[in-house]
Amino acid sequence: MTPTNATVTEKPLELESGVTPFVERPLGVLTRPQGGRGWRDWLSTVDHKKIGIMYGVSAMVFFVVGGVEALLIRLQLAVPNGGVLSADVYNQVFTMHGVTMVFLFIMPLAAAFANYLIPLQIGARDVAFPRLNALSYWIWLSGAIFLNSSWIVGGGGADCGWFCYSPNSGLAFSPSHGVDFYAIGLLIAGIASLVSAINLIVTCLNMRAPGMDLFRMPVLTWMLLITQFLLLFALPVITVALFLLMFDRLFGSDFFNPDMGGDPLLWQHLFWIFGHPEVYIIILPAFGVVSEIIPTFSRKPIFGYSFMVFSGIAIGFMGWGVWAHHMFVSGIGPISVAAFSLSTMFIAVPTGVKILNWIATMWGGQIRYTTAMLFAVSTVGMFTIGGLSGVTHALAPADTQQTDTYYIVAHFHYVIFGGGVLGLMGGLYFWWPKVFGYLLNERRGKLNFWLMLIGFNLTFGPMHVLGLQGMSRRIDTYSAGFGFEFWNLVATIGSFIIALSVVVFFHNIWRSKREAADLPPPGPDPWDARSLEWMVPSPVPEHNFDEVPTVDGLDEWWHRKYAIDDDGNVVRISSVQSAAQDGSARGVHLPSPSFWPLVLALGLPLIGYGLIFNLWLCVPGGLMVGMAMYAWALEPVDDPDADHGQHHEDNDGDGDNDGSGGSGDSDGELATVGTPSTQGGYE
Repeated sequence: MTPTNATVTEKPLELESGVTPFVERPLGVLTRPQGGRGWRDWLSTVDHKKIGIMYGVSAMVFFVVGGVEALLIRLQLAVPNGGVLSADVYNQVFTMHGVTMVFLFIMPLAAAFANYLIPLQIGARDVAFPRLNALSYWIWLSGAIFLNSSWIVGGGGADCGWFCYSPNSGLAFSPSHGVDFYAIGLLIAGIASLVSAINLIVTCLNMRAPGMDLFRMPVLTWMLLITQFLLLFALPVITVALFLLMFDRLFGSDFFNPDMGGDPLLWQHLFWIFGHPEVYIIILPAFGVVSEIIPTFSRKPIFGYSFMVFSGIAIGFMGWGVWAHHMFVSGIGPISVAAFSLSTMFIAVPTGVKILNWIATMWGGQIRYTTAMLFAVSTVGMFTIGGLSGVTHALAPADTQQTDTYYIVAHFHYVIFGGGVLGLMGGLYFWWPKVFGYLLNERRGKLNFWLMLIGFNLTFGPMHVLGLQGMSRRIDTYSAGFGFEFWNLVATIGSFIIALSVVVFFHNIWRSKREAADLPPPGPDPWDARSLEWMVPSPVPEHNFDEVPTVDGLDEWWHRKYAIDDDGNVVRISSVQSAAQDGSARGVHLPSPSFWPLVLALGLPLIGYGLIFNLWLCVPGGLMVGMAMYAWALEPVDDPDADHGQHHEDNDGDGDNDGSGGSGDSDGELATVGTPSTQGGYE
């Protein structure tokens, strides 16, 4: 079907069957935007690298927002009978702190790594569905802004905890609109994560370079792939729970009202069936990052690659069987408690395998303690502490005593911050030169690391003691004389040291960018790394690879630089510059930009405001979404005025879709980028 008002070079009846008419210049709103520079290019981009950068920048903005909320919490609890926040505002702040850090910071920061690195690590030009990739980002951002707009138009933030247990989430205890924004905002953000998960799964399975079988993928790509499967199956569960909550609050249903036959525990089951896989959705990307950094700076391959992969898969499966250890005091019964106690013990096994393999990788290696390596090693140590405190919850009597105390807060943060945030911070320092073309200063980076590590332990270490002393979580103040004063003050001091470390990080970015003009460029591979993203220039050109590489084994890029001689010694066979691609390819066929993902995403918050305030607002929101979907379907596949390079005239589009990273047109792509060398490409 030809788009309306389009000009066609030949009459359709004169074309051979199956040949699409060539559109000279689509008119009106269906014209694809021209790629270029400036802020408009970022609004319409479908480039996975730019989308990854936008995810990362947005996540760091919400890191600051969540950090400010954390500082307010710690100021309130620094001394007995604190008066910084009222009880109601305190409930809102600690709820929004948890929601922001989990859903708006660490998940999208992991998504930034996934979007940027997966295509590069598997030798692809882009993700499988570039416009869907852009849609996932804009929907997530619209949901994040919608969620936080409750502070302005909703009468305050949600006040039911980030887990939003019933009946605290009901109208009787949360009469403002904060919980409504919580439910609808997370529903919107969930759409983004689901779309992204499907896209990245298809990318990993279908877009790999020739020779890149599944067990030649880097560990990071494997961990990110497992994360996408967890998202794919976990998000529908929380979506059901959020829909039920929304209907209870906005339309008078009684799913969680026991007086009308509802069940408050239904929410807990649904939330934690999602919530415990969510822990691994957060931590597995950091595990993957650590598994790239430690081999690089130990100058050794990862120890037990297959065990690392299968332990990640095992964590993904076993993570579905431990949710009820969050509910041991809810009256689920002794048989359930015993079963989930055992499963909680067993899930420590594959995690222990990873820890042992990281240690074995470092053992005997030529270790360089760069900032990235320091963050990676600290991740192993801090997550081990968090894991050990978690295993104590497999003991039902201990769990019963620790539930709803600050011991749980300490455990959770040692896992999420100590395992997730520290690991991803190491990833930022590791891949920064690849993304932006300059190195972050190591001296300031190490100051950033030590401040963050010390502040982290000062903040959350004392919470183990406070919890064992009996200090309840989710309380806005405490009285003097219970022995809580000293450790709360220490925790507050630690939180401000963490804040200082974040300031140092941003200062390091600013100063390093200014100093980069007077320093030599880092080149494609400043760390002497192992995976394919390091064989392309820094920053990465828009087309990723001049020539899609052919992969002959695990750590393909390392083996292009080094070999093993007859005596078992590692010898260099090629310099980085001679083995790397120079980014000079021109005319590579890439997907054209589109504004419709942004337009579609903007309609969803409008529907959300309509559900809360006035249903008539849903009409323009729905029209916007429908119009964007219609235009998305009809806009031309390509910008007809763009230079798409040369393609084989005899190519009938039925090429072997071997995952070469192109658009299923490997011969045409090869003609575009030139003749393959002996270092890869097609034979």
